[in-house]
Amino acid sequence: MKITALVENRSDCDLKPTHGLALYVETEKHRLLFDLGPDKTLFENAAKKGVRLEKVDTVVISHGHFDHGGALGRFLEINPTAKIYVQRKAFEAHYSKFLCFRVPVGLDEKCKENGQVVLLDGDFSIDEELQLFIVPETGKCYSDANNALYMKGGRDDFLHEQNLLIWEKKNVLIMGCGHAGVVNILERIRDEKPEYCIGGYHVLNPMRRKTVPEALLDEISAELGKYPGMHFYTCHCTGKRAYDYLRKKVKDMNYLSCGETLAIGE
Repeated sequence: MKITALVENRSDCDLKPTHGLALYVETEKHRLLFDLGPDKTLFENAAKKGVRLEKVDTVVISHGHFDHGGALGRFLEINPTAKIYVQRKAFEAHYSKFLCFRVPVGLDEKCKENGQVVLLDGDFSIDEELQLFIVPETGKCYSDANNALYMKGGRDDFLHEQNLLIWEKKNVLIMGCGHAGVVNILERIRDEKPEYCIGGYHVLNPMRRKTVPEALLDEISAELGKYPGMHFYTCHCTGKRAYDYLRKKVKDMNYLSCGETLAIGE
């Protein structure tokens, strides 16, 4: 399995960084994209890496925020065959509160009418290799950075957020922002014993550029320490300050930046 970050906040190469996430995943059976990023960055960076997006067979959009699915419309124009798996609630209105204003941060609702889009209502098994799941229980180590995010009825409950479990020679968990909390997400699939945990932890408010208190990062690091042998690769909404703090406390904590490829099982 190979996982390449095509869209991510940081870049140490010639690929363009931007606030968002898109991971290109090559498995035994699939060429898939986990998230699409906000704009044309995906397409520019894919061309530089030699990734043929028209050959992608599966897309997973982690949740209903544009920095993860804003490029959906353009992707559908170049790829007429891939199935796009997204929670139905992801196409509802979503907002980020900044000062006294609620700024729309949702997906293009028109895209949900496309025949390639598969609308889900909870957990879903794509096949024997790919499993999607949501996390209703968010009680442990919940990030205050979520408090700025809203849906139509009030504070966001993140039931529009799904995560991907890949069963291969080594089981891999991929998250988008991990709004439900990396601790809660891992507990939801503890019995599946994933060996890699990849994705953001949403411990940074991107509009205010404020990281959660170190006390919460200490709680998270203590919980992650209960998974000996786990390889952690974080990115996107974790932020550099939180990452630098966590990597001093969590064994095998790494950062997956734009352009980097993670080879699993080699």
